[in-house]
Amino acid sequence: MKSIIALVCLAGSLLAAMTLSAVSFAEEAYCTCRYCQTAAARASFGVDLGNDGPHYAPVRMVDVQHIKLDITPDFKKRTVSGTTTIRFVPLRKPIDVLKLDAVELNITEVKGSTPVAEFENSGTELNIAFEEPIPVGQESWVTIEHNCEPTGGFYFRTPEMGYPEEDTHCWTQGESHYARRWFPCFDYPNEKSTTEVICHVPSDMTVISNGRKLGESIDLEKQLKTVHWLQDKPHVNYLICVVAGYFDKLEDSAGDLQLGYYSQPSISQHAPNSFQDTASIMKFYQKEIGIAYPWHKYDQVTLWDFIAGGMENTTITTLTNNTIFSKETENIKTSRNLDAHELAHQWFGDYVTCEDWSHLWLNEGFATYYTHLYEGEKFGRDATLYGLYRDATNRVLPGGNNDKRPIVWKRYTNAGDQFDYRAYPKGSWVLHMLRSQLGEDMYRQAIQSYLKEHALTTVTTPELQAAFEETSGRTFDRFFDQWVYHARHPDVKIRYRYDPKLSLAHFTVEQTHKVDDDVMLFAFPATFALKCGDEMVYHTEEITDKKHEFYVSVPSKPEMVQFDPEYTLLANIDFDKPEEMWLSELENSDRCIGRILAIHALAKKKTNKAIDAIQKALASDPFFGVRVEAATALGKMNSDEALAALVKTPTQDDARVRLAVAEGVVGFYRPESLDDILETAKEEKNPAIIEKWIDGLAKYSDDLVTQYLRASLQRDSFRNQIAEAAVVAMEKSGSSQYVPDLAEQVTQHSGDYTARGLGKVLRALAKLSEEKEEKLQSLKIIAPNLNDGRTDVQKAAIAALGQLGLEEARPILQSYAEATNDEELSKAASNALAELTKDSNAQPRELIELRKQMQELEKSNTSLKEKLNDLEKKLETTEKKD
Repeated sequence: MKSIIALVCLAGSLLAAMTLSAVSFAEEAYCTCRYCQTAAARASFGVDLGNDGPHYAPVRMVDVQHIKLDITPDFKKRTVSGTTTIRFVPLRKPIDVLKLDAVELNITEVKGSTPVAEFENSGTELNIAFEEPIPVGQESWVTIEHNCEPTGGFYFRTPEMGYPEEDTHCWTQGESHYARRWFPCFDYPNEKSTTEVICHVPSDMTVISNGRKLGESIDLEKQLKTVHWLQDKPHVNYLICVVAGYFDKLEDSAGDLQLGYYSQPSISQHAPNSFQDTASIMKFYQKEIGIAYPWHKYDQVTLWDFIAGGMENTTITTLTNNTIFSKETENIKTSRNLDAHELAHQWFGDYVTCEDWSHLWLNEGFATYYTHLYEGEKFGRDATLYGLYRDATNRVLPGGNNDKRPIVWKRYTNAGDQFDYRAYPKGSWVLHMLRSQLGEDMYRQAIQSYLKEHALTTVTTPELQAAFEETSGRTFDRFFDQWVYHARHPDVKIRYRYDPKLSLAHFTVEQTHKVDDDVMLFAFPATFALKCGDEMVYHTEEITDKKHEFYVSVPSKPEMVQFDPEYTLLANIDFDKPEEMWLSELENSDRCIGRILAIHALAKKKTNKAIDAIQKALASDPFFGVRVEAATALGKMNSDEALAALVKTPTQDDARVRLAVAEGVVGFYRPESLDDILETAKEEKNPAIIEKWIDGLAKYSDDLVTQYLRASLQRDSFRNQIAEAAVVAMEKSGSSQYVPDLAEQVTQHSGDYTARGLGKVLRALAKLSEEKEEKLQSLKIIAPNLNDGRTDVQKAAIAALGQLGLEEARPILQSYAEATNDEELSKAASNALAELTKDSNAQPRELIELRKQMQELEKSNTSLKEKLNDLEKKLETTEKKD
């Protein structure tokens, strides 16, 4: 104990000394350059700005007219060297210093049409000083030679990183602010220019970029291929894209437009599944939008471990290779929605682009909504409404209930804050409500006007509002104010009663949400459909007050009273109706949403009559989404009657419904049904549904389940989907009996898993290891995966080491926590160390806390030494100049 006290005193003295030392560095530690004080620039790091002030697009000092990139990626060293030439014209006043975003780039030379006096590279910004100011309107250029080992924006996938050699490739990702990490640029979406890419790669590789290919040639001596691309229509900087490597290509067309699909050779046999809808989507969008596809060609390229689902670079969409799927999954797996979303961006986001991130919904809301419209084109109106329903119930309504941020929100801390439900599904719903109120034809006219007027420019929300107002002749101030510039959505309570004497339906519509500075009282049309015998009565009432009462004359007592039958309002609806009315709605509603709402209302009743009605819908409703929701509702009821209804349902032809039935059945815990569950799982051929059955088996400890899970590790499936499901089930079981099986998967079969799949195996192995000796053995198996080269595997290995709870893992984790060249791994290691320290019971709490403090002190000390050295160098340089 005395030694612990002594160490604490020593640490306290050191901390005090370091605190005093830090004071002299206060100004040095807080950077006030334009880069660090600009929301857009710091967003690429995810750095909190530390203030609540609104953020706006930066003022453009020059008009960038053209960007020319001449680059050479080195696949062995994973570096990029190149020359960037930027042609520009000063705006409003002459400029003597040109400022460019440039993060961790090594700048070797800068030249210009006006002689360059000097340049300064801060590590985040490149400042180019000219010998004379460049006059307003004078076309000028700068050429910058640079190289880097990119930490973002430019990515390699090579054998040294754990990827198949035949799939070697590299690719770029610009949105939101990552282009600056591999070439100097004005990295913000309020600037558009034409672009040009010249890329030098090994002679057997393919290069794809924006626009049209001007040509390619091969240098036989260097064995390098040079490929030249030109995008001759202006687009924003984040849409510049280069992809190079080994790909298999499929070709298609939509009219005269050429379509290209590129995928990795190791999975290309399945690629036709993923791109089967592209031509159809293209034709539909050109008809629906009323403006021809505005670019030269359209390519799609899949990439190993892409950092997102997809990215709508102009004329070349990049996609996760997880979008490739096998036919065995039937219609459960599809790339159709991702395909449709990214293609819609070629108009909404590329042709017309949001000026700053607060108006991101003008990109993402349109892409989301037009994806739903294509579903309706392909499968009928109910498919569009079901997509909107799922967005509302799964994302917008739960996300927005307690969120005071509007869609257009300028107080974000980094650009990533805007990429959430507000820009995507809520933005989509705003467009749906506009289309519903205006009608399809007038809506289309407004969209055509919007795109034509702002073609190849950047926009903010007022431009879209103006297009709707000019087309319709009505004001949309209140609509945009409540839905776009204020937060949330209405909570609507509806009550109904019938007056038999007067044959009147009496309605009360009340908005029950809290109204304040952030959330308005909403104005919206409320439509009711009343079925009175063979006659349907429709009535629409404009709701503008907190509470609104009205009467509707009807020929007889309504047997069905439905609110918003066409599903046109985004709101939480509380409409309490008798069971008979919900039964009637399930039987008679024309649209799928009415039947779905009836199913979930009846499920809450839990009566035998309700269960029978839901089971009937599951067995025979014509729309798959209703059958899916019926299976889901029965699964959540947790009664023997509901389980019996699920089990007795005839086998469904639609795999999506079979999946929902499986999910519903396995949600119950019924040991007496285990034999039936195992038998059904063994009979199923679809790996996506098998995965669901396996997941449900995790709660059973029966020997037959153990045998089945172990056998599933050996089953062949695309991307090892079935084996991965078995791994997850083993982890959920909590049983250490599976440790040898998991260890074998790591040591003998790791190459069969995707990076994320292998990560699941590593974490499961760590979680299930119990005794000290077993944990040590697992540590030896897990640790080598730190050298895998794939970030997902490395992070999983780090997390697994922390989960083991062994002090022997601390030095390994410490080395990664202190590493500064990879922020992701460093953060993962710090989290693992925290987990390790939290779980450690072998040492006194004082010593554990002391160790944590010492670790932080060591980091701070290293940082201060670096700053001191940097300051001394600057002082030496200043003294030499003097």
